Amino acid sequence: MIKLQSVLKDYLWGGEKLKTLFGRKKDGIIAESWEVSVHKDGESTISGTDKTFAEYLKENKNAVDINGGDFPVLIKYIDAAKNLSVQVHPNDEYAQKYEHDNGKTEMWYIISADDGAGIYCGFKRDTNKEEFLAKVKDGTVEELLNFIPVKAGDCYLIKAGTVHAIGAGCVICEIQQNSNVTYRVYDYNRRGTDGKLRPLHVEKAVEVINFKAFKDETNGGEYEKLNGNNGEIRHLTACKYFRTLELKLNGKYAEKNDKTFTAINFVAGSGEINGEKFVSGDSFFIPCGEKFTVSGKATAILTTENTLKYYAGIDLGGTGIKCGIVDENGKIVAIKKCPTKKGVEAEEILLDMANLVKDLQKETGLKLEGVGVGCPGLIDTEKGNVVYSNNLAWKNVPLIKTLKEELNLPVYVTNDANAAALGEYHFGAGKKYKSLVMLTLGTGVGSGIVFNGKLFEGNLGAGVELGHEVIRIGGEKCTCGRKGCLEAYASATALIRQAQKAMDGDKDSLLWKLTDGNKENVNGKVVFDALREGDKTAEKVVKKYTEYL
Repeated sequence: MIKLQSVLKDYLWGGEKLKTLFGRKKDGIIAESWEVSVHKDGESTISGTDKTFAEYLKENKNAVDINGGDFPVLIKYIDAAKNLSVQVHPNDEYAQKYEHDNGKTEMWYIISADDGAGIYCGFKRDTNKEEFLAKVKDGTVEELLNFIPVKAGDCYLIKAGTVHAIGAGCVICEIQQNSNVTYRVYDYNRRGTDGKLRPLHVEKAVEVINFKAFKDETNGGEYEKLNGNNGEIRHLTACKYFRTLELKLNGKYAEKNDKTFTAINFVAGSGEINGEKFVSGDSFFIPCGEKFTVSGKATAILTTENTLKYYAGIDLGGTGIKCGIVDENGKIVAIKKCPTKKGVEAEEILLDMANLVKDLQKETGLKLEGVGVGCPGLIDTEKGNVVYSNNLAWKNVPLIKTLKEELNLPVYVTNDANAAALGEYHFGAGKKYKSLVMLTLGTGVGSGIVFNGKLFEGNLGAGVELGHEVIRIGGEKCTCGRKGCLEAYASATALIRQAQKAMDGDKDSLLWKLTDGNKENVNGKVVFDALREGDKTAEKVVKKYTEYL
């Protein structure tokens, strides 16, 4: 373990808070305190010595990770007494080609925030290069930006290409790629120490900006209690370059990571780490494979390489396809959707599924371990074939074979409801129970059963096709050809049909207003919205629907 000495920066928007919060000492203002850095623009040193952190890592080849990799991040504290410039950072490809440096994806953890303080992340809505340049020219670019009020403990992932700015009154801990490439696009006409307007980099900026509306991809986790009431810990965010966690310590915590380093930034409190005292603002580097034990009452940000394993999950439905990337803990990292095409060959739909996976791989930069598919119908999980899917009108479709050829990854398939039941059992509403039954209500009715921790399938997954249990002899015709199946009464499709029928008998129903007078606009949400507004027809429809369930 080594304690690191920071490098202080006095940019014109800085203030005094890093002095009062963390005891940083410098004449004049302090804008940034580079805590854990090997970057040439501000190298950390080992506390009490003249040796740089970079020199230490050169001498200790496996301190970063078991593969002897380069140190991937730069960690700093930032005090924004005034608004920072509106800026953007390029991705790796652009930065390495034109700047001979890394791109910059970063994370902001809010240490403190004045009342009303906030950050700018991306755009409120989709825009374009022409509109953006016009707003920059007339000084109204903030009108396009997405302002987010913040408070202590908030966290945001800012991906390369996202226009952003830290607002006045925020103190943050920034974990970023090891890079110092910034393109300023608007700077409030401020002048530098030389009396000249600070330079802008608008031409380069518009080449790398994502002009789509901001989408928050932070994907933070919930707090988990530490053993022995010693505090709690939560996942903050993860990306290709790093993973961060927040440790709220009230006692003792120990950890040993055999895959990667751990950087520890204490943003509040005090205590001891491996027998050495620490106070708020102190920063430590724990080499790969070394154990650390920390005690006291404190809040710390833990940064490591991202060693989580990632998988793609595909939910294939009768009307839409949803694809997500999840980590080994079941945390959804990214989602992409497309409609399920009608009247086309199965292979075309499978290619759409493969393209969703490829798009998400490209967007996130994450390596995938495999792909899991939930598909409606009878599934031969061993051979990877869809034997029969009523909703898709598929028979004997070689799903795994086709996707493997497209993706060059391991692929697994099971009935969609079985997949959903397993997901809820391991990561969701059922994780506290040994056994559960799950119903999925969509185009049809799916069902999954987990019994004593194992999926109950039956032959070709048909053992739990509860949607095709007959609940009314001679009842409504089901899409499977039989009459009276649960699916004919309790699917979302059935709910819509029942609501449309009921609307014919009540021309004053709120359902007409909510659908603009067109029954074809009815969906499940509309029915329940009308119910919440006290509509009697919607109430009757939902009551009957839930009776069938």
